[in-house]
Amino acid sequence: MNRLSQFCPLAAALAALSGCGSMSDLVTSNLPETNSGRPSILVSLGNQEAYLYRGSNITASSRISSSRKGYPTPVGSLQVILKDKDHRSSIYGDYVDASGKVVKASVDSRRDSKPPHSHFVGTPMPYFVEFSPGYGLHQGYLPGVPTSHGCIRMPYWKARQFYNVAQIGTPVVVRP
Repeated sequence: MNRLSQFCPLAAALAALSGCGSMSDLVTSNLPETNSGRPSILVSLGNQEAYLYRGSNITASSRISSSRKGYPTPVGSLQVILKDKDHRSSIYGDYVDASGKVVKASVDSRRDSKPPHSHFVGTPMPYFVEFSPGYGLHQGYLPGVPTSHGCIRMPYWKARQFYNVAQIGTPVVVRP
């Protein structure tokens, strides 16, 4: 068996586990930056796509899952105000007991009462790039339709790529 035929099943498994939609997502997410210039991010809510620019060149694109009805994503010309590799939601998550067992799942900490002897644990939002208070791009589940509470979810490899390039002050344009 040649090396390529041995590599393909492994690469396909890695792509599936990483949240990448295709092998090209996995490969292009790990290519070195060849373009220079100031980074910027464009998000098209209508197309459910995000684009990472260096100067005037698109260096990466990603499928996204943005806001569902009733939870709008801010639109307009914004900028990166915070980066947090290990961010957790302060609003959405689970109530868990002292042993870490989920007592009440998928809660909104502002609305759902806390069961006795439990505490709130926010939903993980790895590689969080905040562009408006409480809203940002981050790694998350992509079901193929808008379903977030206003943030922009991306596959793991893409979220990491955008996170690594973005800096505080990086322009972010979110279009309807």
